Amino acid sequence: QVQLVESGGGLVQAGGSLRVSCAASGRTFRNYAMGWFRQAPGKEREFVAGILWSLTTYYADSVKGRFTISRDNAKNTVYLQMNSLKPEDTAVYYCAASRSLNLTPVRVGASDEYDYWGQGTQVTVSS
Repeated sequence: QVQLVESGGGLVQAGGSLRVSCAASGRTFRNYAMGWFRQAPGKEREFVAGILWSLTTYYADSVKGRFTISRDNAKNTVYLQMNSLKPEDTAVYYCAASRSLNLTPVRVGASDEYDYWGQGTQVTVSS
């Protein structure tokens, strides 16, 4: 069982930056693929970014060039650095972990590939 706890959300002005973190329990963190998803009010949850055990990263087109996902296996933590934030980035951001060792580029953004989820952290970008 893996527990995920997000932190670092908050209110920021458009154009600003924010970093959210996700701390994971468990000794096999390094083997998990990690993902960030978000859900805005009235919208479906969507993929934001993912990082595999190999450190390969993937991004949604809407955040490419602005967001960076990274992981520190020694700290069992995954990060999402968000720059040039826009009001449309406002959402609850969720961290997720997948036990799959062979996530393909097509499947890395599929929420049903992920086995564990955090409780979410609110990110609000004001215009």
